[in-house]
Amino acid sequence: MSDFSIKPDDKKEEEKPATAMLPPPKPNASSMETQSANTGTAKKLRRKRNCKICICFTILLILLIAIVIVILAFTLFKPKRPTTTIDSVTVDRLQASVNPLLLKVLLNLTLNVDLSLKNPNRIGFSYDSSSALLNYRGQVIGEAPLPANRIAARKTVPLNITLTLMADRLLSETQLLSDVMAGVIPLNTFVKVTGKVTVLKIFKIKVQSSSSCDLSISVSNRNVTSQHCKYSTKL
Repeated sequence: MSDFSIKPDDKKEEEKPATAMLPPPKPNASSMETQSANTGTAKKLRRKRNCKICICFTILLILLIAIVIVILAFTLFKPKRPTTTIDSVTVDRLQASVNPLLLKVLLNLTLNVDLSLKNPNRIGFSYDSSSALLNYRGQVIGEAPLPANRIAARKTVPLNITLTLMADRLLSETQLLSDVMAGVIPLNTFVKVTGKVTVLKIFKIKVQSSSSCDLSISVSNRNVTSQHCKYSTKL
């Protein structure tokens, strides 16, 4: 029989115990809370950043719209001055007689005045009610109502006004006798229109347009011998 011998190294290998498999360590509760808090903070920061971006975008959009509106208001829709023009003045009735004993004048006078109200704007022009005035040497001796109305964009509205002399207004005029004896009566017609031009339904601009005409009325021919007019418009 052959001898069977065990080497010391082999013996040690046989006696070495097997290494046990350990389970993975469980996560710490405090680390989980820290990780959750970091995630929540990041989400809040993202929300705040998105909110700021949205607010900035909205403000920029509003500013852009406002700039466009202002540019349109003062370029394409820039308000222009409506004009009031007296096209003609004719004598409808004229009766003048002189009382030499009392040195007084009996005068009946009616004038027909043709007006034109022109709106050169791209938008409508609304004006308030007013009156056309007939003046003699700075004193109002007759008037006619001018009702409120609206003129469409780039339109001209013709108006006809009848001015009748109020005889009682001339009782204190001492110069009338000399004017009638000279055959010429100096008169003045005055019309003022006040209204508003609304640009883009936002900007309301007040407009005032007036016309003043100096007339010379022939007593013998019963007509207008001269007419000189001045026009004024204010924004």
